Amino acid sequence: MTKISVLLSATLLCLLSTQVQAQQEKAIIDRVIASIGGEIILLSEVEEQFSYAKSQQKDLPDEYRCVILQNMIVQKMLVNQGKLDSVKVTDIEIESQLGARVDRLLGYFNQDPKALEEYYGQTIDQIKETTRNDLHNQLLAERMQSQITDKATITPSEVKVFYGNIPRDSLPYFNAEVEIREIVYKPKVSEVERDKARQKIDDLRQRIVDSGDDFANLAKKYSDDTGSANAPTGGGDLGWQKRGTFVPEFEAMVYKLEKNQISPVVQTEFGFHIIELLERRGNLIHCRHILVKAEVTETDLQAAEKLMDSVRTFVMAKNMTFSQAVKLYSDKNTQSFNNDGIVTNQQSGNSFFEVADLDTDVFFSIDGLAPGDVGKPVAFRAPDGTQMYRLVQLQSRTKPHKADLKRDYNKIQKAALEQKKSTFTEKWVLEKLKTTYLSIAPMFQKCPNLQELMEIQDQTGK
Repeated sequence: MTKISVLLSATLLCLLSTQVQAQQEKAIIDRVIASIGGEIILLSEVEEQFSYAKSQQKDLPDEYRCVILQNMIVQKMLVNQGKLDSVKVTDIEIESQLGARVDRLLGYFNQDPKALEEYYGQTIDQIKETTRNDLHNQLLAERMQSQITDKATITPSEVKVFYGNIPRDSLPYFNAEVEIREIVYKPKVSEVERDKARQKIDDLRQRIVDSGDDFANLAKKYSDDTGSANAPTGGGDLGWQKRGTFVPEFEAMVYKLEKNQISPVVQTEFGFHIIELLERRGNLIHCRHILVKAEVTETDLQAAEKLMDSVRTFVMAKNMTFSQAVKLYSDKNTQSFNNDGIVTNQQSGNSFFEVADLDTDVFFSIDGLAPGDVGKPVAFRAPDGTQMYRLVQLQSRTKPHKADLKRDYNKIQKAALEQKKSTFTEKWVLEKLKTTYLSIAPMFQKCPNLQELMEIQDQTGK
């Protein structure tokens, strides 16, 4: 049988892009091309994914649509079974993931919601609604597949066999990689600027409480949290959130409020807030806020850079270890803080980065360094726009090389496990086809990779 490749981990950015654009360009007359259990697949869905894949790889043959349809059949089977087994996906999970993915899209538009909405011709709420059902099904399929493969484990001997079965001339070639540690330092604001921010938030609260000014309008005009300030549902709206979402000071206050009550000023690491509780359902709360940040001046930035340069000197002179410096100076909200400064590659899950994947400033900071050395301070902006400084220590550097079992064991182990999980899923699909209705439109029945699926249906009389 042709290997079943389940593309369940593709990001929703693809879905967001292709589906929104497809609504703008109704070039395809839609029709059902496959039915699996209680699920259907439309021609437009295949064409959207094919269009996106071709934008990434220009020379894709037209027959690649057969691969896309096979993957979609597998995903729909997982969705169908997930519904039959009552696998749960909560509204909170969907909203959280939609928000995270829209935030990633906003990153491409310099955090400007209006630019994003103008590009797609839809509001952010409409963009979310366009993909809400698809995200639900994606999460449902992932959860179902996880249940199927959760017992898949890999032993060292299986890893060795997997590696040994790869032809020597087909071994993957790994580019140069580095491991890095970091100190992320947030510049301190002066008392003068802190007092200005406090006065501004006090004035805004007074306008709301004493003068009856509209909270949402003031949030839209004055809040430094631009994401919530421009929320389509109203200025400052943070949506429905569960306990544990917010920083402690904010959360302690919001759970004390009554419906429509305005909080006193709350200070957190992000600045000064005033909060209005809109609604509460058990541990779920719906609120909005106005954030005022104290401005970091050029003098503050210069002091931060000078401090980081001094820390670098101490570490290089061995008057302080890098681990000590991480605990003393690094921002506690960064992932690396609780990992002794080690930076994790979010794509691979390990601590290795291909040199080409590093941020340009980080690359130049460590270029030419020996392992253990620390580069000069690098200025960068956090996702919320805050300017920060980073000290980067080079931990290790590998040269470009062909895959080697000893040197690249973790990568090879991961590939072997993924192959085993794929085998588990393939066996499940073939077995489930014996009891699940499948229909494929004639225009796709000549696809070689789909013929075995149809043969199973013929044998079982489905």
